[in-house]
Amino acid sequence: MESHVDVLIVGGGPTGASLALALRDSGLDVVVLEAQREVGEGDDPRALALSYGTRLILQQLDVWRRLRSATPIETVHVSQRGGFGRALLKADESGLPALGYVVDYPDLNAALQAKVAEAELAYLSGATVTALRSGAEAAEAEFDHGDGSHRVRAKLLVLADGGRCLDLLPDMAPSVKDYRQCAVLARVKSEQPNRHIAYERFTPLGPIALLPSGDRWALVWTVSTEEAGELMALGEEEFLERLHDRFGDRAGRFTAVGPRASWPLVLKQTRPVTGQRLAVVGNAAQILHPFAGQGFNLALRDAWELADEILKAAPADIGDEAMLRAYRGRREWDTKGGIAFTDSVLSLFTNAVPSLQAARGIGLTLLDTLPGAKPLLLNRLIYGARS
Repeated sequence: MESHVDVLIVGGGPTGASLALALRDSGLDVVVLEAQREVGEGDDPRALALSYGTRLILQQLDVWRRLRSATPIETVHVSQRGGFGRALLKADESGLPALGYVVDYPDLNAALQAKVAEAELAYLSGATVTALRSGAEAAEAEFDHGDGSHRVRAKLLVLADGGRCLDLLPDMAPSVKDYRQCAVLARVKSEQPNRHIAYERFTPLGPIALLPSGDRWALVWTVSTEEAGELMALGEEEFLERLHDRFGDRAGRFTAVGPRASWPLVLKQTRPVTGQRLAVVGNAAQILHPFAGQGFNLALRDAWELADEILKAAPADIGDEAMLRAYRGRREWDTKGGIAFTDSVLSLFTNAVPSLQAARGIGLTLLDTLPGAKPLLLNRLIYGARS
């Protein structure tokens, strides 16, 4: 069976669902293909740090009010272990109610899926894509769904599936930088309340982030692949002792830890992010180190700005080279800036050279005291970079 649509979105997770919702009142024929039968099925320990700018987009999508787990970040405390210097970024100095929010990944997924169902979008779960083709006149996907095989042609094909279908498009092979690290994720409790403070603590072995999450902390602990295995195997008391030893006393003694998970860390980039009748967005376009929490914020801006270009185009021009060139130009500066910022700061702060430790301390002190430095950084982190 073959059908024809305006926009075909492969991937119905947060990025793909957000794009579909942004197009919901456009009158365009939009179809979403999602491989999982239930998006977000199973346990997912991830906590997402959403910028205030991301909150504004989710409000426009009528999703924000549905979130149950959003904990505001009112202060960000940045420091380095074993060295001087620290920087405090505060919402009240920026005229915002919060710099960002910590949200459970399953909660965000559930809120988006509820809105997708309410909007009665053409969303096919359990749809396994088996072939993708892009050409000058149309893109095409073949997929299995239910008891049959199907083919759909689209003016624009959007890959928003985290990159799982990139191997079906050999011209879109991503480059990968393996950090040879893992992020150990868990919820931890400490003697001191979190007071809506997010800590980013740099150590020579990798950064440790403690994010306020309800009455606990969402821990994102970057370690070597070998140490990640050790941390996953430790008993609760030994795990908390090692965390305190690495992080320090700012949160007091750690008193409890929930289930742990470990994720390998890479920098993955798909370039270019457009092809004939094709756009690649979200984690299919780029996967960043979790430092500074830029991943989903970048992904949502991908979806929001692609939707804007689709809506601005005449129906006959959707997916043509001019539209895709405009989208690519809008996203290039933000994406490159986010990748360069994350990768360079990570390299600088995990380098154990003694002279760099002093330089890092001076840098943090200047960030904390130099007029104009904080607003510039916060504007970049909250709203993204613009050319």
